[in-house]
Amino acid sequence: MSTTPEQLYNFGFIDEDSKREVRRQILKAIALPGHQVPFASRDLPIARGWGTGGLQITMAIIAADDTLKVIDQGVDECVNAVNLRRLLQRTTGVTTTVDTTAASIIQTRHRIPEEPMRRDQILVLQVPMVDPLRWVEPNLERATIMHGESDYGRMWVYMYESVVKAGDLRIATQYPVIVAGRYMMDTTPIPRWDVMRLHNAEALFLFGAGREKRIYAVPPYTTIEPLQFEDFRFKTEFVAGQICARCGAQDAFLTSHFVVDSDHPDGGHWRSSCSDTSFCDKRVLVNATNQEAPK
Repeated sequence: MSTTPEQLYNFGFIDEDSKREVRRQILKAIALPGHQVPFASRDLPIARGWGTGGLQITMAIIAADDTLKVIDQGVDECVNAVNLRRLLQRTTGVTTTVDTTAASIIQTRHRIPEEPMRRDQILVLQVPMVDPLRWVEPNLERATIMHGESDYGRMWVYMYESVVKAGDLRIATQYPVIVAGRYMMDTTPIPRWDVMRLHNAEALFLFGAGREKRIYAVPPYTTIEPLQFEDFRFKTEFVAGQICARCGAQDAFLTSHFVVDSDHPDGGHWRSSCSDTSFCDKRVLVNATNQEAPK
């Protein structure tokens, strides 16, 4: 869908000077993969903590010929995704889509699409907490010095203690990684399933935190190494035998939800389905087509 952008606002809402400032910081972030670059975060008509950092990046880089997709935890129709998409579409007039392969810019919260991204695509991630060192060093100035000196010993101790206390690495999301052998980076609240999608990917990944006023990036073909021990390796949330109830996928990140059923003795049952709705819908269509095809 494409409409004329609202004339009350500049193209992409924020002013051109602000866009140039954001783009300069993006270029710096690309040149220093994983490094947190400060930027002057602007006020937007949404509350900080609801995606203002990613939104400002998208507003700064989007052009009239782009095709935009906005998702929240893999879903195109969540409240956050719908409202951000509506704001961007109404102030730019760009075409929007739910198809990952058709989009040139994808803004996301908490997921990386299941379908591999191409070199002509950009993924913009909304970031709630920028620095993984926040877990072990709340002082921003000290954490900055630690990044500058590659002093990540406290994080290794934190991970070791989690193994000793829980018998495993107790990090469900925001798993810390080393980018290009140098900076430790927060991967945002994406599941561990998505972490290695950043490794040597063809697409450009841009991370924006509006509340903390930071931008960082993972350029194409950049090495991503999750923190792990020799005897406690990084692993994903994969559960053998679990499949999507809609499309039958076993090679996708699945979420569970309770389905109410009055005939069931427990009042209902748990059902698994793909988190990435676009990916799931395509598989459902392919399965239906294969069933209808003559044998």
